[in-house]
Amino acid sequence: MVDAADSKAESDQKTAKLCSKINKIEKSRTYTDLHSFLILSRISRMRTRMNVTHELIGGKLHVYQRAGTAVWHCATYLAGKNWRASTREYDLESAKKKAADWYLSLRIKHGAGELGSGPFFKDAAARFLPEYQALTAGERNPEYVRQFADKLRVHLLPFFGNMTVTDITPQTAQDYRVHRMTSRKDPKTGEPKRPARSTIHKEIVILRHVLKTAQRLGWLKFIPDLSAPYKASGKITHRAWFSPEEYKRLYTATRERAENPPHGRWKWECEQLHDYVLFMVNTGLRPDEAARLEFRDVEIVKDKATNETILEISVRGKRGVGYCKSMPGAVLPFERLRARKRWDKPLAHLPKGGGSASTDRTMVLPRPTDLLFPGEKHTHFNAVLNEQELKFDREGLRRSAYSLRHTYICLRLMEGADIYQIAKNCRTSVEMIEKFYAAHIKNMIDAAAVNVRRERSAEHSKKPKAIAKRVQAPKGRGYPKPRR
Repeated sequence: MVDAADSKAESDQKTAKLCSKINKIEKSRTYTDLHSFLILSRISRMRTRMNVTHELIGGKLHVYQRAGTAVWHCATYLAGKNWRASTREYDLESAKKKAADWYLSLRIKHGAGELGSGPFFKDAAARFLPEYQALTAGERNPEYVRQFADKLRVHLLPFFGNMTVTDITPQTAQDYRVHRMTSRKDPKTGEPKRPARSTIHKEIVILRHVLKTAQRLGWLKFIPDLSAPYKASGKITHRAWFSPEEYKRLYTATRERAENPPHGRWKWECEQLHDYVLFMVNTGLRPDEAARLEFRDVEIVKDKATNETILEISVRGKRGVGYCKSMPGAVLPFERLRARKRWDKPLAHLPKGGGSASTDRTMVLPRPTDLLFPGEKHTHFNAVLNEQELKFDREGLRRSAYSLRHTYICLRLMEGADIYQIAKNCRTSVEMIEKFYAAHIKNMIDAAAVNVRRERSAEHSKKPKAIAKRVQAPKGRGYPKPRR
């Protein structure tokens, strides 16, 4: 046993001497090209046969050399994970000292709970998504929940998936924002395609939800600050809408299109479009609310407060069930919609109204459970906007069917309606209206309240203005004392 131990010690000593000699040769770099070729080839052959490893701290720390390099590396197993690092040292004794310091620093971090180990972000996401889908069933639109899952799968998991939840810091969230702003390139111009600010905000909200799940599971002590630096509040821009002159151009164009459609088979759709524009601007409904609206949800009533005929609408949208009272201008379009016949059994590939000259079906009046605007694709609406050059507003904002709702709100503000009543009728908040609509309406500024001038008294107006005499200070230290 003694002879075996002595022979192992001698072999280790020879190996250490050979490694030190190799290190000196590599660090000197003074040999000729032929000599360097011979030396390096011999070194590579010897290193393939060597397996130099030293154990420290009772076998918990290993210092070793990789094949093909003279630098010493260190490795340990801690907190259920293998940790490796390079000492960047060629000398064995210096490498052992650095490896010991590295191991002690890992132990300190592990004791303080700062060591990046534990469940990954993808594990927290796998727990979060089923919970979110189950708890929001019936409360959230299924399409919204599906988009939530898509954002998590497409954008967040590729970036954060293999990170532990403790490794996600405020700087990591900022790196994600930079990644999203610069990762996608436009193939035509080569410039980065920057997503909208609201898009980044939604993805950060999903990130916060996943981290909250990890916190509930005990994987995370606290949620890091994920707020965006440098830009706490972005530039507020108004929503795209139609001014009174532009709105007149729009409904005039839709009326002419309804009377003389580009093709005869489009007559039903063009008539629907004209009534759609008038109905939306006089009710302020959202496009998704109008798409769900049925004839039984609308009632023509005589308003007691204004003594006018209006519509009372039961609205079903993202805010649940709400109510809306329309302007008198929405009554006539609704009566035309109710009197317009449609196909009894529409074809699957056509809108639920017309567009086909088939004689196998009959035209009937709409039933109470039928939709007001079935199969609305907004193709004709975009065609009218492009023909009238109304697709973009003065600021370059794109107009859509939502712009009709924005037009309703802006026109009500210009007429002097109470902002709280507008918010209540549109199922939104006063804050949203003040932020996105009232800021750019000139009628919201009362000139009589701004241009206030104080009236002068009669005695003050008759009294002549005194001419102030300039008194020059004499040269010297002080001024003369005034006379009493």
